[in-house]
Amino acid sequence: MPAGAAAGKDSGTSRQVESCPADASLELPPQLSVSPALFQKFQKLIYAETGIWLGNSKTALLCGRLFRRLRALEITTLESYYECVASPDQHEERSRMIDAITTNETRFFREPRQFEFLVQRVFPRWRAAAERGLRPRRVRIWSAGCSSGEEPYTVAMLLAKHLPAEEGWDVRLLATDISNRVLEKARKGTYPIVRSAELPKDLLHTFMLRGTAERQGEMKVRVEIQQMVDFQRLNLDQESSFIEGPFDAIFCRNVLIYFDAASKRRVVANLYRHLVTDGFLFVGHAENLNSMFSQLRSLESTIYTKAGDKEEL
Repeated sequence: MPAGAAAGKDSGTSRQVESCPADASLELPPQLSVSPALFQKFQKLIYAETGIWLGNSKTALLCGRLFRRLRALEITTLESYYECVASPDQHEERSRMIDAITTNETRFFREPRQFEFLVQRVFPRWRAAAERGLRPRRVRIWSAGCSSGEEPYTVAMLLAKHLPAEEGWDVRLLATDISNRVLEKARKGTYPIVRSAELPKDLLHTFMLRGTAERQGEMKVRVEIQQMVDFQRLNLDQESSFIEGPFDAIFCRNVLIYFDAASKRRVVANLYRHLVTDGFLFVGHAENLNSMFSQLRSLESTIYTKAGDKEEL
């Protein structure tokens, strides 16, 4: 399931949460169960909030992921929790529910072929066009479904290396996700040191700081890379006023697979609107857009360009 849509810090029990029914005298059962009718209610609620369709095979996932929320609220059944979270004033709890059920698996340089494509074919094209006065030295990239930040930080490090500010390049990245929890982590830019194996040594040494003392065992993204990325909460199935495109490239990888056909069309159409002509859209391996959006031209199996200039890369 994606980290695909949007904001706020879980700072404790909110006023809305306090209004949910609770019974501290009851113990939570070791396992939760959900009837087909109740599962359908959760399906519709989650779909209305995010555009994500939770398949009928995901009953165990729903029970397992929501167990902590029930325990935190001292609620013993999913029926009671649904009555709480479906209440119109429970915006914060619905956000926490989405945080709980969405999976945010990612890593630095995930799908390395796409980053090779950027370095070998896209960056040289942008540089050559800028040198001929055909485009400004300005790059805007959107990481849609950024999870805990590894994807936008990977792109930012590559841009800082190949299109550096010292040469006049103005580079900014927008990184969005539906999960408040992963956005909090992404903004910190701190990761276990064992993750250093995912990074090329030159980028690791140039753009990461190694933790010492109480931070031993951690690494942190350098501030100049963090400042290139603006993390915001966003539901990809909805419009937002803070998106200031157009973008030269958009990464929306392993997100679309969790939408139904109607939501997927809306999301792709929105991404397309925010992409410059001849801009690039990077998706996951299970997300073929050829039959869905004819205005996008396939360059490789997971890389598309917005129809325009027919110059081949």
